[in-house]
Amino acid sequence: MRATTIHAPFDMRVEDVPDPVIQEPTDVVLRVLRACICGSDLWAYRGEAARQPGQRIGHEFLGIVEAAGSDVTGFAAGDLVVAPFVWSDGSCEYCAEGLQTSCPRGGFWGSVGSDGGQGEAVRVPFADGTLVKLPAEAAGDDHLLTALLALSDVLGTGHHAALGAGVEPGSTVAVVGDGAVGLCGVLAAKRLGAERIIALGRHTARTDIARAFGATDVVAERGEAAEAAVRELTGGQGAHGVIEAVGTEQSMRTAVAIARDGGSIGYVGVPHGSGTGLDLSVMFDRNIALRGGVAPVRAYIPELLPDVLSGAIDPSPVFDLTVGLDGVPSGYRAMDERTALKVLVKP
Repeated sequence: MRATTIHAPFDMRVEDVPDPVIQEPTDVVLRVLRACICGSDLWAYRGEAARQPGQRIGHEFLGIVEAAGSDVTGFAAGDLVVAPFVWSDGSCEYCAEGLQTSCPRGGFWGSVGSDGGQGEAVRVPFADGTLVKLPAEAAGDDHLLTALLALSDVLGTGHHAALGAGVEPGSTVAVVGDGAVGLCGVLAAKRLGAERIIALGRHTARTDIARAFGATDVVAERGEAAEAAVRELTGGQGAHGVIEAVGTEQSMRTAVAIARDGGSIGYVGVPHGSGTGLDLSVMFDRNIALRGGVAPVRAYIPELLPDVLSGAIDPSPVFDLTVGLDGVPSGYRAMDERTALKVLVKP
């Protein structure tokens, strides 16, 4: 089979790799119908996150079960399923608490020794604890498949950020970051009943999606100018909830500065850079809460899935470029150069 591998910074290849096979009775082998490139993949692409030469990559995918191990009870060959961006056994205390990302036997797709999602097929460990079944008829609906793919990461991550930010009906929310996760944070905030959603972003194509997803205001400034603009929009107080979806020191400083006293920051941007931008004394004095981290999207898929199936929410506009498997390297270049927001892969 063919799959995407990374060999060095900016050196992505689509190569022949061994076909996945059932190794444990709890495995399934899944044929990938849709995958995509994540903004967090770019840190490896740029050399800011270490990878071994030839390592697989990609953690967002859905597809058809091709074969199931003897202990798999929830899935059979032919089932359409979506995979969260980590696998988990579904039986540990963390899984029971809805924190599958801390499962001791869990792991991330594309980690050393595991399959990556940007390929033709994937071996899925602990299938019963990991995968979520989708309606079979969705396999023939291209638009719906694209929307459902967002359940594997960005939609659930945006939802996690909105929960961390304490979004509730009638609240004012600011979203720092106009990437796919930030835009899904806008969508999640709208779904949870936010009355006012302020999207911070400078790229018109992205802020247009933010408005379509429910943003009521757009702030194009950065740094202190952005802080002043949000303060002006909120009568000097700031936002009840702030979604931080970038992960840099500057973005976190902005998030703290635009939060209302007594407000909350939901942070899901993968931290990168020299520091965190957190001043605990400022947060202490202003009673600002900080909640977030790696999103346990497996816990959120059952809640979000019905709304995607019904069309109540449609995250598909975050995918603005589609490539075949051979086009994945060019997809990375497009996202790195910011000519694409999020690249959809059709193996």
